[in-house]
Amino acid sequence: MKTTQMTKIILLSSIAAVTLHATNGDNLIAIGTKARGMGGTSMAVSHGAESGIANAAMITTVEGTEITFGGTLFMPEIKTTLAFPNAPLPPQGNLTSDADTNMIPSVSIAHKINENWYVGVGMWGTAGMGTDYRGNQNLAVGNLGNMNMVTNLQLLQFAVPIAYKTGGLSLSIAPVMQYGNLDINYDGVDLNTNTPFSSGSGLAQDFGFGYNLGLAYDFTANGIAGLTLGAIYKSAIEMTYDGQLTTATAPFGLTLPAGDTLEQPAEYGVGIAYVTGQHTFAFDYKKIKWSEAKGYSDFGWEDSDVYAFGYQYAQDNWAVRVGYNYGASAVVEVADPRLNFFNLLGFPATAEKHYTLGGSYAFTDQFSLDLAYVYQQKNTETFSLQGLSADPQGTITTSHREDSVSFQLAYKF
Repeated sequence: MKTTQMTKIILLSSIAAVTLHATNGDNLIAIGTKARGMGGTSMAVSHGAESGIANAAMITTVEGTEITFGGTLFMPEIKTTLAFPNAPLPPQGNLTSDADTNMIPSVSIAHKINENWYVGVGMWGTAGMGTDYRGNQNLAVGNLGNMNMVTNLQLLQFAVPIAYKTGGLSLSIAPVMQYGNLDINYDGVDLNTNTPFSSGSGLAQDFGFGYNLGLAYDFTANGIAGLTLGAIYKSAIEMTYDGQLTTATAPFGLTLPAGDTLEQPAEYGVGIAYVTGQHTFAFDYKKIKWSEAKGYSDFGWEDSDVYAFGYQYAQDNWAVRVGYNYGASAVVEVADPRLNFFNLLGFPATAEKHYTLGGSYAFTDQFSLDLAYVYQQKNTETFSLQGLSADPQGTITTSHREDSVSFQLAYKF
Protein backbone atom coordinates (compact mmCIF):
# COMPACT_ATOMS: atom_id res chain seq x y z
CA MET A 1 0.00 0.00 0.00
CA LYS A 2 1.38 3.42 -0.90
CA THR A 3 2.42 5.84 1.84
CA THR A 4 -0.13 8.42 0.67
CA GLN A 5 -2.84 5.82 1.03
CA MET A 6 -1.66 5.00 4.53
CA THR A 7 -1.72 8.66 5.46
CA LYS A 8 -5.26 8.91 4.16
CA ILE A 9 -6.24 5.92 6.28
CA ILE A 10 -4.72 7.59 9.34
CA LEU A 11 -6.83 10.65 8.65
CA LEU A 12 -9.86 8.42 8.36
CA SER A 13 -8.92 6.42 11.41
CA SER A 14 -11.73 7.52 13.68
CA ILE A 15 -14.71 6.68 11.55
CA ALA A 16 -15.27 3.28 13.18
CA ALA A 17 -18.45 4.08 14.99
CA VAL A 18 -19.25 1.34 17.41
CA THR A 19 -16.54 2.18 19.93
CA LEU A 20 -18.33 0.52 22.81
CA HIS A 21 -16.29 -0.03 25.91
CA ALA A 22 -19.00 -1.82 27.85
CA THR A 23 -16.59 -4.35 29.30
CA ASN A 24 -17.39 -7.89 27.99
CA GLY A 25 -16.92 -7.00 24.35
CA ASP A 26 -19.61 -4.36 23.85
CA ASN A 27 -21.85 -5.83 26.57
CA LEU A 28 -22.10 -4.50 30.10
CA ILE A 29 -20.81 -7.07 32.60
CA ALA A 30 -24.32 -6.99 34.08
CA ILE A 31 -27.57 -5.05 33.80
CA GLY A 32 -28.92 -4.06 37.19
CA THR A 33 -27.25 -2.57 40.24
CA LYS A 34 -27.31 -5.62 42.49
CA ALA A 35 -25.75 -7.85 39.82
CA ARG A 36 -23.09 -5.25 39.03
CA GLY A 37 -22.13 -5.10 42.70
CA MET A 38 -21.60 -8.89 42.70
CA GLY A 39 -19.26 -9.05 39.72
CA GLY A 40 -22.09 -9.56 37.25
CA THR A 41 -23.35 -12.83 38.80
CA SER A 42 -27.06 -13.23 38.02
CA MET A 43 -27.80 -16.73 36.67
CA ALA A 44 -28.40 -18.55 39.96
CA VAL A 45 -28.80 -15.72 42.48
CA SER A 46 -31.99 -13.68 42.50
CA HIS A 47 -31.87 -9.89 42.29
CA GLY A 48 -35.63 -9.42 42.25
CA ALA A 49 -37.22 -7.57 39.36
CA GLU A 50 -33.87 -6.75 37.74
CA SER A 51 -33.38 -10.49 37.10
CA GLY A 52 -35.94 -10.20 34.29
CA ILE A 53 -33.25 -9.43 31.69
CA ALA A 54 -30.43 -11.62 33.10
CA ASN A 55 -32.23 -14.88 33.99
CA ALA A 56 -35.98 -14.41 34.19
CA ALA A 57 -36.33 -17.76 35.96
CA MET A 58 -35.05 -15.94 39.07
CA ILE A 59 -38.02 -13.53 39.26
CA THR A 60 -39.88 -16.43 40.90
CA THR A 61 -38.50 -15.18 44.23
CA VAL A 62 -40.64 -12.02 44.00
CA GLU A 63 -43.39 -12.28 46.65
CA GLY A 64 -45.83 -9.72 45.25
CA THR A 65 -44.94 -6.88 42.90
CA GLU A 66 -41.53 -5.23 42.67
CA ILE A 67 -40.49 -2.16 40.67
CA THR A 68 -36.92 -0.96 40.21
CA PHE A 69 -35.73 2.23 38.57
CA GLY A 70 -32.12 3.29 38.11
CA GLY A 71 -29.18 3.54 35.78
CA THR A 72 -25.43 3.44 35.29
CA LEU A 73 -23.11 6.41 34.90
CA PHE A 74 -20.43 5.01 32.60
CA MET A 75 -17.05 6.77 32.35
CA PRO A 76 -14.47 5.37 29.89
CA GLU A 77 -11.04 6.83 29.12
CA ILE A 78 -9.79 5.96 25.62
CA LYS A 79 -6.36 6.86 24.15
CA THR A 80 -4.71 5.75 20.90
CA THR A 81 -1.20 6.21 19.47
CA LEU A 82 -0.21 5.48 15.88
CA ALA A 83 3.52 4.84 15.41
CA PHE A 84 5.33 4.80 12.06
CA PRO A 85 8.97 5.53 12.96
CA ASN A 86 10.31 4.90 9.45
CA ALA A 87 7.61 6.68 7.43
CA PRO A 88 7.59 10.38 6.49
CA LEU A 89 4.34 11.08 8.35
CA PRO A 90 3.56 13.87 10.84
CA PRO A 91 3.32 12.63 14.47
CA GLN A 92 -0.16 11.70 15.59
CA GLY A 93 0.25 12.00 19.35
CA ASN A 94 -1.75 10.13 21.99
CA LEU A 95 -5.29 11.23 21.13
CA THR A 96 -7.94 11.15 23.86
CA SER A 97 -11.66 10.91 23.23
CA ASP A 98 -13.79 13.53 24.98
CA ALA A 99 -16.80 11.19 25.01
CA ASP A 100 -16.06 10.16 28.57
CA THR A 101 -19.47 10.18 30.29
CA ASN A 102 -22.61 8.23 29.41
CA MET A 103 -25.88 7.48 31.18
CA ILE A 104 -27.47 4.04 30.73
CA PRO A 105 -31.04 3.64 32.11
CA SER A 106 -32.75 0.61 33.63
CA VAL A 107 -36.40 0.00 34.60
CA SER A 108 -37.79 -3.38 35.77
CA ILE A 109 -41.16 -4.67 36.98
CA ALA A 110 -41.93 -8.20 38.20
CA HIS A 111 -45.25 -9.55 39.50
CA LYS A 112 -46.33 -12.82 41.09
CA ILE A 113 -49.61 -13.97 39.51
CA ASN A 114 -49.99 -17.12 41.61
CA GLU A 115 -47.83 -19.89 43.09
CA ASN A 116 -46.78 -21.03 39.62
CA TRP A 117 -46.77 -18.03 37.26
CA TYR A 118 -44.75 -14.82 37.28
CA VAL A 119 -44.56 -12.03 34.72
CA GLY A 120 -42.55 -8.87 34.24
CA VAL A 121 -41.71 -6.05 31.88
CA GLY A 122 -38.69 -3.83 31.56
CA MET A 123 -36.53 -1.48 29.56
CA TRP A 124 -32.78 -1.77 29.87
CA GLY A 125 -29.93 0.13 28.25
CA THR A 126 -27.52 -2.62 27.30
CA ALA A 127 -24.80 -0.44 25.73
CA GLY A 128 -24.16 3.17 24.87
CA MET A 129 -20.95 4.85 23.86
CA GLY A 130 -19.28 7.08 21.30
CA THR A 131 -16.15 9.06 20.59
CA ASP A 132 -15.55 12.79 20.28
CA TYR A 133 -12.20 14.06 18.97
CA ARG A 134 -13.16 17.68 18.38
CA GLY A 135 -11.02 18.70 21.36
CA ASN A 136 -7.78 17.39 19.76
CA GLN A 137 -7.53 19.76 16.82
CA ASN A 138 -3.80 20.48 17.22
CA LEU A 139 -2.69 16.86 17.45
CA ALA A 140 -3.32 15.22 14.07
CA VAL A 141 -2.46 15.44 10.42
CA GLY A 142 -4.11 18.43 8.76
CA ASN A 143 -4.98 19.87 12.19
CA LEU A 144 -8.16 17.80 12.12
CA GLY A 145 -7.87 15.98 15.45
CA ASN A 146 -8.80 12.52 14.17
CA MET A 147 -11.09 14.19 11.66
CA ASN A 148 -13.12 16.00 14.35
CA MET A 149 -14.98 12.70 14.52
CA VAL A 150 -18.10 12.38 16.67
CA THR A 151 -19.93 9.03 16.90
CA ASN A 152 -22.77 7.67 18.98
CA LEU A 153 -24.31 4.23 19.35
CA GLN A 154 -27.16 3.42 21.74
CA LEU A 155 -28.81 0.08 22.39
CA LEU A 156 -31.99 -0.43 24.41
CA GLN A 157 -33.80 -3.68 25.05
CA PHE A 158 -37.49 -4.07 25.90
CA ALA A 159 -38.55 -7.45 27.26
CA VAL A 160 -41.55 -9.21 28.81
CA PRO A 161 -40.20 -12.05 30.98
CA ILE A 162 -42.60 -14.90 31.78
CA ALA A 163 -41.64 -17.53 34.36
CA TYR A 164 -43.21 -20.77 35.55
CA LYS A 165 -42.32 -22.47 38.85
CA THR A 166 -43.12 -25.93 40.08
CA GLY A 167 -41.37 -27.34 43.10
CA GLY A 168 -37.73 -26.32 42.93
CA LEU A 169 -37.74 -25.87 39.14
CA SER A 170 -38.25 -22.51 37.44
CA LEU A 171 -38.39 -21.98 33.66
CA SER A 172 -38.63 -18.71 31.76
CA ILE A 173 -38.85 -17.10 28.37
CA ALA A 174 -38.47 -13.40 27.61
CA PRO A 175 -39.30 -12.07 24.14
CA VAL A 176 -36.91 -9.17 23.44
CA MET A 177 -37.25 -6.15 21.18
CA GLN A 178 -34.04 -4.18 20.72
CA TYR A 179 -33.78 -0.58 19.54
CA GLY A 180 -30.49 0.78 18.28
CA ASN A 181 -29.29 4.00 16.70
CA LEU A 182 -25.95 4.84 15.19
CA ASP A 183 -24.56 8.16 13.97
CA ILE A 184 -21.16 8.97 12.43
CA ASN A 185 -19.88 12.46 11.57
CA TYR A 186 -16.34 13.45 10.65
CA ASP A 187 -14.22 15.86 8.62
CA GLY A 188 -11.28 15.03 6.37
CA VAL A 189 -9.00 15.98 3.52
CA ASP A 190 -8.79 14.22 0.16
CA LEU A 191 -5.02 13.86 -0.12
CA ASN A 192 -5.21 13.38 -3.88
CA THR A 193 -6.75 16.81 -4.44
CA ASN A 194 -5.97 18.43 -1.05
CA THR A 195 -9.67 19.25 -0.76
CA PRO A 196 -11.36 19.29 2.65
CA PHE A 197 -14.68 17.50 3.03
CA SER A 198 -17.29 16.64 5.64
CA SER A 199 -19.10 13.33 5.92
CA GLY A 200 -22.19 12.28 7.81
CA SER A 201 -25.31 10.53 6.62
CA GLY A 202 -27.42 11.35 9.66
CA LEU A 203 -28.80 9.02 12.27
CA ALA A 204 -29.45 5.39 11.33
CA GLN A 205 -31.74 3.32 13.51
CA ASP A 206 -33.24 -0.14 13.55
CA PHE A 207 -35.32 -2.56 15.59
CA GLY A 208 -34.36 -6.20 16.10
CA PHE A 209 -36.06 -9.13 17.80
CA GLY A 210 -34.80 -12.05 19.84
CA TYR A 211 -35.50 -14.03 22.98
CA ASN A 212 -33.93 -15.08 26.27
CA LEU A 213 -34.41 -18.49 27.88
CA GLY A 214 -33.75 -19.19 31.55
CA LEU A 215 -33.72 -22.08 33.97
CA ALA A 216 -33.13 -22.38 37.71
CA TYR A 217 -33.33 -25.21 40.20
CA ASP A 218 -33.49 -24.80 43.98
CA PHE A 219 -32.17 -27.91 45.78
CA THR A 220 -33.88 -27.13 49.11
CA ALA A 221 -36.49 -29.85 48.55
CA ASN A 222 -33.63 -32.27 47.90
CA GLY A 223 -32.13 -31.63 51.30
CA ILE A 224 -29.52 -29.06 50.25
CA ALA A 225 -30.94 -25.77 51.49
CA GLY A 226 -29.50 -22.66 49.90
CA LEU A 227 -28.07 -24.27 46.76
CA THR A 228 -29.35 -23.06 43.37
CA LEU A 229 -28.21 -23.82 39.84
CA GLY A 230 -29.09 -21.63 36.85
CA ALA A 231 -28.64 -21.55 33.09
CA ILE A 232 -29.41 -19.09 30.30
CA TYR A 233 -29.49 -18.81 26.53
CA LYS A 234 -29.81 -15.49 24.68
CA SER A 235 -30.46 -15.47 20.96
CA ALA A 236 -28.59 -13.28 18.50
CA ILE A 237 -30.32 -10.04 17.49
CA GLU A 238 -29.66 -8.70 14.01
CA MET A 239 -29.42 -4.93 13.56
CA THR A 240 -28.79 -3.04 10.30
CA TYR A 241 -27.67 0.60 10.27
CA ASP A 242 -28.14 1.74 6.67
CA GLY A 243 -25.15 3.49 5.14
CA GLN A 244 -23.06 3.58 8.31
CA LEU A 245 -20.42 0.84 8.35
CA THR A 246 -20.08 0.47 4.59
CA THR A 247 -19.42 4.19 4.21
CA ALA A 248 -17.04 4.18 7.18
CA THR A 249 -14.91 1.27 6.02
CA ALA A 250 -14.72 2.13 2.30
CA PRO A 251 -11.54 4.28 2.68
CA PHE A 252 -9.79 1.27 4.21
CA GLY A 253 -10.43 -0.79 1.09
CA LEU A 254 -12.48 -3.23 3.16
CA THR A 255 -15.56 -4.98 1.81
CA LEU A 256 -17.77 -6.22 4.61
CA PRO A 257 -19.69 -9.44 3.85
CA ALA A 258 -22.38 -8.35 6.33
CA GLY A 259 -22.61 -4.83 4.92
CA ASP A 260 -24.17 -2.47 7.46
CA THR A 261 -25.32 -5.30 9.76
CA LEU A 262 -24.04 -5.55 13.33
CA GLU A 263 -25.60 -8.56 15.01
CA GLN A 264 -25.56 -8.69 18.80
CA PRO A 265 -24.21 -12.20 19.41
CA ALA A 266 -25.87 -15.20 20.96
CA GLU A 267 -24.65 -16.27 24.37
CA TYR A 268 -25.18 -19.12 26.81
CA GLY A 269 -24.08 -19.77 30.36
CA VAL A 270 -24.48 -21.58 33.67
CA GLY A 271 -24.31 -20.40 37.27
CA ILE A 272 -24.31 -21.64 40.83
CA ALA A 273 -25.18 -19.88 44.08
CA TYR A 274 -25.11 -20.93 47.69
CA VAL A 275 -26.77 -19.08 50.59
CA THR A 276 -25.85 -19.89 54.16
CA GLY A 277 -27.09 -17.62 56.90
CA GLN A 278 -26.19 -14.04 55.98
CA HIS A 279 -23.69 -15.07 53.29
CA THR A 280 -24.30 -15.57 49.56
CA PHE A 281 -21.64 -16.96 47.21
CA ALA A 282 -22.18 -16.98 43.43
CA PHE A 283 -20.31 -17.99 40.29
CA ASP A 284 -21.32 -17.60 36.62
CA TYR A 285 -19.75 -18.75 33.36
CA LYS A 286 -20.92 -17.67 29.93
CA LYS A 287 -19.70 -17.78 26.34
CA ILE A 288 -20.43 -14.91 23.95
CA LYS A 289 -20.42 -15.99 20.30
CA TRP A 290 -18.76 -13.00 18.62
CA SER A 291 -17.19 -15.20 15.94
CA GLU A 292 -20.67 -16.10 14.62
CA ALA A 293 -22.20 -12.62 14.84
CA LYS A 294 -22.66 -10.81 11.53
CA GLY A 295 -20.45 -7.76 11.36
CA TYR A 296 -18.24 -8.60 14.33
CA SER A 297 -17.02 -11.78 12.64
CA ASP A 298 -16.00 -9.65 9.61
CA PHE A 299 -13.51 -7.89 11.87
CA GLY A 300 -12.03 -11.11 13.26
CA TRP A 301 -13.63 -10.98 16.72
CA GLU A 302 -13.28 -14.21 18.69
CA ASP A 303 -15.68 -15.86 21.12
CA SER A 304 -15.30 -14.64 24.67
CA ASP A 305 -15.38 -16.75 27.84
CA VAL A 306 -16.59 -14.77 30.84
CA TYR A 307 -16.14 -15.78 34.49
CA ALA A 308 -17.90 -13.90 37.31
CA PHE A 309 -17.54 -14.28 41.07
CA GLY A 310 -19.76 -12.57 43.62
CA TYR A 311 -20.28 -12.40 47.37
CA GLN A 312 -23.00 -10.76 49.48
CA TYR A 313 -23.32 -10.24 53.21
CA ALA A 314 -26.86 -9.29 54.27
CA GLN A 315 -28.41 -8.06 57.51
CA ASP A 316 -32.07 -7.25 58.14
CA ASN A 317 -32.15 -3.93 56.26
CA TRP A 318 -28.76 -3.67 54.56
CA ALA A 319 -26.32 -5.66 52.46
CA VAL A 320 -22.81 -5.29 51.08
CA ARG A 321 -21.50 -6.93 47.90
CA VAL A 322 -18.15 -7.51 46.20
CA GLY A 323 -17.21 -9.24 42.98
CA TYR A 324 -14.75 -9.94 40.22
CA ASN A 325 -15.41 -10.38 36.51
CA TYR A 326 -12.99 -11.66 33.87
CA GLY A 327 -13.89 -11.78 30.21
CA ALA A 328 -11.32 -12.76 27.59
CA SER A 329 -10.97 -10.02 24.98
CA ALA A 330 -12.87 -10.65 21.77
CA VAL A 331 -10.52 -8.28 19.89
CA VAL A 332 -7.26 -10.05 19.02
CA GLU A 333 -4.36 -9.39 16.67
CA VAL A 334 -4.97 -10.89 13.22
CA ALA A 335 -2.95 -11.30 10.03
CA ASP A 336 -4.68 -8.45 8.16
CA PRO A 337 -3.14 -5.16 9.41
CA ARG A 338 -6.23 -3.26 8.26
CA LEU A 339 -8.35 -5.18 10.73
CA ASN A 340 -5.79 -4.61 13.49
CA PHE A 341 -5.90 -0.90 12.69
CA PHE A 342 -9.68 -0.73 12.54
CA ASN A 343 -10.27 -2.85 15.66
CA LEU A 344 -7.91 -1.05 18.04
CA LEU A 345 -8.76 2.45 16.89
CA GLY A 346 -12.44 1.92 16.24
CA PHE A 347 -13.46 -1.16 18.25
CA PRO A 348 -11.08 -1.35 21.27
CA ALA A 349 -13.35 -3.65 23.28
CA THR A 350 -10.35 -5.23 25.03
CA ALA A 351 -11.30 -4.80 28.70
CA GLU A 352 -10.83 -8.00 30.69
CA LYS A 353 -10.57 -7.56 34.48
CA HIS A 354 -13.24 -5.84 36.57
CA TYR A 355 -13.53 -5.32 40.32
CA THR A 356 -16.91 -4.48 41.83
CA LEU A 357 -18.37 -3.18 45.07
CA GLY A 358 -22.01 -2.64 46.00
CA GLY A 359 -24.58 -2.36 48.73
CA SER A 360 -28.23 -1.91 49.60
CA TYR A 361 -30.16 -0.14 52.34
CA ALA A 362 -33.86 -0.67 53.03
CA PHE A 363 -35.54 2.43 54.44
CA THR A 364 -38.75 0.48 55.01
CA ASP A 365 -40.01 -3.01 54.25
CA GLN A 366 -41.18 -1.69 50.87
CA PHE A 367 -38.56 0.89 49.80
CA SER A 368 -34.79 0.41 49.31
CA LEU A 369 -31.74 1.90 47.61
CA ASP A 370 -29.05 -0.09 45.75
CA LEU A 371 -25.58 1.20 44.77
CA ALA A 372 -22.66 -0.32 42.88
CA TYR A 373 -19.22 0.68 41.63
CA VAL A 374 -17.26 -1.13 38.88
CA TYR A 375 -13.57 -0.50 38.20
CA GLN A 376 -11.79 -1.82 35.11
CA GLN A 377 -8.06 -1.37 35.34
CA LYS A 378 -6.17 0.21 32.45
CA ASN A 379 -5.60 -2.23 29.62
CA THR A 380 -3.14 -1.54 26.79
CA GLU A 381 -2.87 -3.45 23.53
CA THR A 382 -0.37 -3.00 20.69
CA PHE A 383 -1.01 -4.59 17.28
CA SER A 384 1.21 -4.66 14.22
CA LEU A 385 0.40 -2.52 11.18
CA GLN A 386 3.16 -4.01 9.06
CA GLY A 387 1.90 -4.15 5.48
CA LEU A 388 -0.29 -1.08 5.71
CA SER A 389 2.60 1.17 4.71
CA ALA A 390 6.25 1.06 3.73
CA ASP A 391 7.16 1.12 7.43
CA PRO A 392 7.77 -2.45 8.69
CA GLN A 393 7.67 -1.23 12.30
CA GLY A 394 4.26 0.40 12.14
CA THR A 395 2.08 -0.24 15.20
CA ILE A 396 -1.12 0.95 16.82
CA THR A 397 -1.46 1.14 20.59
CA THR A 398 -4.77 1.67 22.35
CA SER A 399 -5.33 1.91 26.08
CA HIS A 400 -8.53 2.34 27.99
CA ARG A 401 -9.87 2.10 31.47
CA GLU A 402 -13.41 2.31 32.85
CA ASP A 403 -15.25 3.48 35.92
CA SER A 404 -18.98 3.18 36.42
CA VAL A 405 -21.42 3.99 39.20
CA SER A 406 -24.87 2.39 39.31
CA PHE A 407 -27.89 3.29 41.43
CA GLN A 408 -31.34 1.80 41.78
CA LEU A 409 -34.49 2.45 43.75
CA ALA A 410 -36.71 -0.55 44.49
CA TYR A 411 -40.30 -0.58 45.69
CA LYS A 412 -42.23 -3.67 46.76
CA PHE A 413 -45.96 -3.95 47.33
